[in-house]
Amino acid sequence: MFPNFEGKRVPDVTFRVRQDNEWKSITTADLFAGKTVVLFSLPGAFTPTCSSTHLPRYNELAPTFKAHGVDDILCVSVNDTFVMNEWAKDQDAANITLIPDGNGEFTDGVGLLVDKSDLGFGKRSWRYSMLVKDGVIVKQFIEPQKPGDPFEVSDADTMLNFIAPNAKKPDQVAIFTREGCGFCAKAKELLTQLGYDYAEVPLAHTVRNRVVGAVTGKGTVPQIFINGEYIGGAEELEAWSRQAKAA
Repeated sequence: MFPNFEGKRVPDVTFRVRQDNEWKSITTADLFAGKTVVLFSLPGAFTPTCSSTHLPRYNELAPTFKAHGVDDILCVSVNDTFVMNEWAKDQDAANITLIPDGNGEFTDGVGLLVDKSDLGFGKRSWRYSMLVKDGVIVKQFIEPQKPGDPFEVSDADTMLNFIAPNAKKPDQVAIFTREGCGFCAKAKELLTQLGYDYAEVPLAHTVRNRVVGAVTGKGTVPQIFINGEYIGGAEELEAWSRQAKAA
């Protein structure tokens, strides 16, 4: 069983980071003093679950966390600062501060440094998250101690549900489009008017029909999805928006 550090202060550690081509020292006091902080830790930068799900969802939900009193979101990994800096660029993770615990001091200090030599990783962090207020650990979500790399409780949604169970999460909106499509432009304008921060998926003519047909059964764009619901094209979006306003 991993130790529970709830009610205890975070370890006193100095992190060496590379910023603007200069070496700088950041202490745990710099990161936690007088702040409400969500911290999550993972086995390594650029690894599959960490890159596809764990970090991106925290980055996506960061505005919602901050709307409910969280000052900063930190991602800690037992990697060096150069790796963490490149990973931050690769992930476009502007809402997250990536902290390189290169020597594993912080991770060891919370009892979650594990040996992954069987994978050629050496010492790494077990996957976990925690809520820290003014340097004191208020809540921990530690993945179950079982083989592999479990990812069940340290995710962003679990932490947000603990902090603010009734928080309104960002809408998931995507639109398939093509270049020069007037109906696509009309649909995007309506989505903006409705207040949606949509993800546009432009499709080349060489694959458009196959992609749209496989996903929607249709042969034209735009095609819109909102929170897992297939809306349809521009006309269907207009009808959907009228129904939503009337409800």
